[in-house]
Amino acid sequence: MLQLRPGCECCDRDLPADSTLARICTFECTFCVDCAEQHLAGICPNCGGELLTRPRRPVAKLDKFPASTERVFKPAGCAAKA
Repeated sequence: MLQLRPGCECCDRDLPADSTLARICTFECTFCVDCAEQHLAGICPNCGGELLTRPRRPVAKLDKFPASTERVFKPAGCAAKA
């Protein structure tokens, strides 16, 4: 099950579980659409994988299967790509 991490690894922008602005790679590295497109050219700086729109979990399932609260913030990795 996807973790649905709560923020962008580059800019720390909040990305709630229902956000349409979240992008992820196959390792669930999470970025906002602005960082993914403008700074990273759609490629994860951690693994080199493609960044795609993160699926949204149905609201009715969030109580039983909550989104992650673990924030990953690694702005240095994104600055190198800018």
